[in-house]
Amino acid sequence: MLKIVGLTLAGVMTLGVAGAGWVYWHLNDNIKSVDINSALGDDRPAKAVTTPTATASASASPSPLPTGSVNILVLGSDSRSGKANKKLGGGSSSGARSDTAMVVHVDAGRTSATVVSIPRDTLVTRPSCPLSSGGSTSVAYNAMFNSAYSVGGAVCAVKTVESITGVRMDHYLEIDFSGFAKLVDALGGVTVTTDQDISDDDSHLHLKKGTHHLNGTQALALARTRHGIGDGSDLGRIGLQQKLVKALLDQMASSSLLTDPAKLYEVADAVTSSLTTDTGLDSLSELMRLGQSLKGLTSDNVKTVMMPVVTAPSDHNRVIAKEPAASDLWESLR
Repeated sequence: MLKIVGLTLAGVMTLGVAGAGWVYWHLNDNIKSVDINSALGDDRPAKAVTTPTATASASASPSPLPTGSVNILVLGSDSRSGKANKKLGGGSSSGARSDTAMVVHVDAGRTSATVVSIPRDTLVTRPSCPLSSGGSTSVAYNAMFNSAYSVGGAVCAVKTVESITGVRMDHYLEIDFSGFAKLVDALGGVTVTTDQDISDDDSHLHLKKGTHHLNGTQALALARTRHGIGDGSDLGRIGLQQKLVKALLDQMASSSLLTDPAKLYEVADAVTSSLTTDTGLDSLSELMRLGQSLKGLTSDNVKTVMMPVVTAPSDHNRVIAKEPAASDLWESLR
């Protein structure tokens, strides 16, 4: 499913205004986290070198907002765990995959960004990943990209992305089926324009070409549909997901969250209750700082692209990175 990049970039700052006391404690307690840095250690791409922020004056905030570039791996999990996810996702209630993966690169100054979608059907060399239970996974060649999450969770997903891109992931964010649907409903729906008719019995989505205002369940179906568009591959679905990214950014920008405490709480609760982050973003204060640093970012300054791919010679149902275009793209984000 679609990971809520729109919320990540434009709406997280709203979480911080949720007062204090029980509300703050409840929202903060909702957030789950994974210690990516400790698990992966130093065997990772180098962090980007950024220009230091000017020293704050005595009257200014003692902790100025960050302004350097940042890379965030945003995953949408297709986990069926829990009644809400199972109802929306169907299938088995066990296991999960990274149904959607986007690398969000925010430029220095934090007023523009590039969102790169990685097709889940991409064949990659999956590196050896540490397991929380001890030991590690084996290196796997010609493995589907989304299998990294299946065998090693968030840690292996991050390591695999860093391995194939050479780009350090500064942060990690994950949201599940029910969280996405609840978020869209809390925002009052989302308006999306489709370029073709969509008819997908698997996702239960049937839309005529044109502009539609979707509720949470419909938006989730749009993010997951693939059989009712194009050639039925994951590549057509990515285009729909990228439309949703920008539509959510626009919806966040036009909503009255800051003047409607009840709606603000509903959105914040929907997000945090389904959110997993790295330990660098696992509190409301940390999410607020990220959101505030991105408040100048609008949908007009967000570029959405897909990692260049070609059909895999070994399997026409899979793709591989198209070189040198893919390497050139990742190089531009370092």
